[in-house]
Amino acid sequence: MKIDKITIDDVSVMRSLMGAYDENARTIQRELGVELTALGSTLTLSGEDKLVDVAARAIRALARLAERGEAVKPRDVRTALDLAREGKEEALEASRGTIAVNAKGKPIKARTGGQFSYMRLVDNNEMVFCIGPAGTGKTYLAVARAVQAYRNKEVERIILTRPAVEAGERLGFLPGDLQQKVDPYLRPLYDALQELFGVDTYVKMLERGSIEIAPLAYMRGRTLNNSYIILDEAQNTTSEQMKMFLTRMGEGSRVIVTGDTTQIDLPRGVKSGLLEAVDVLQNVEGIGICRLTAQDVVRHDLVQRIVNAYDKFDKDKNNNE
Repeated sequence: MKIDKITIDDVSVMRSLMGAYDENARTIQRELGVELTALGSTLTLSGEDKLVDVAARAIRALARLAERGEAVKPRDVRTALDLAREGKEEALEASRGTIAVNAKGKPIKARTGGQFSYMRLVDNNEMVFCIGPAGTGKTYLAVARAVQAYRNKEVERIILTRPAVEAGERLGFLPGDLQQKVDPYLRPLYDALQELFGVDTYVKMLERGSIEIAPLAYMRGRTLNNSYIILDEAQNTTSEQMKMFLTRMGEGSRVIVTGDTTQIDLPRGVKSGLLEAVDVLQNVEGIGICRLTAQDVVRHDLVQRIVNAYDKFDKDKNNNE
C-alpha cells in the first residue's frame, strides 16, 4: 500500500481536477482502484504502488491543462491514465492538438491515448493499418487527417473506398443503378466529408474529382499518385482484394487502412485480407500498425461497456470451446 500527496494551491484547478460532483475522482478510482480524496489544497492517493504512481503522473498532467483554463472531463482523465500507464503523460497536451477543423470551425482532436498514438503513426508513416472496435474514431480521424493534408496542399485528391458487399448481401438485389446500389455502403464516408468540408464545398470537390468515393472493385488496374487513400471496413476484404488495393499506391500518396476484426462478414473459411496483411507487413519499414481498444471508444459511454461485454462473451465462449 502506498500513499502519495499532491498539493494544488489553485482552488479552480482543484475543482476542475475533481470534476462535477467528483466525477473525475470516481473515474480514477474506477479505472485504477486507487482511492482519491481532497482536503483543502491536498489530494491524497492510496493504493498499490504502481497504480498510485500512474494516478499521480496523470493528475499532474491534468493539472497542467487545468492551469491553462481548460476543462478537465472524464474522457480527459481516461486519456491521461492511458498515457501515464505507458510513461507518456507528457504527451497529454499534444494529444489535444488539432488534427483538422470542420466546416463550422470546430477543431477535431485526439480524445484518447490510443487515438493520439494512431495520429502519431499516421504522421510518421506512409501507410497505416488501424484496427479497433466500433466507435473508436478509426474512420473519422483518418478522413480528418486526409482533409487537413488536402488543405495543406500535401495531396491533390482524397480517395475513399470500402468493400461494397457485406453481411452476405449482393448488390444485384438492391434497387437502382450502380451508384444507388453502393451509396448505402459508402454513406459513413459521405457524412464525414460533408461535416469536415461543408456540403457545398464537398459537392464541388466531388464534381471536379478532388474527392473520389468508390467501391473497392473500382481500384483495380489503377495507380493512385499524390492522393490520400483510405480503405474502410477492410476486415471484409479477401487476401486478393487487399493485395490489389495496397499495390495501387503511387508517388506522393499516403494510405490508411481501417477495420474491426470482430465484425468480419466474409463467408466461413475465407480469411480476412486485413488480418493477413497485418501479419505479413508488421515489420515493413514505412508501415505503422495501430490497435485501438474499448478504452478508445468516443461514442456514448454505453458503447464502451457494450464492446467490453462482447469481448468478455467471446473470450468465455472460446475458453468453453
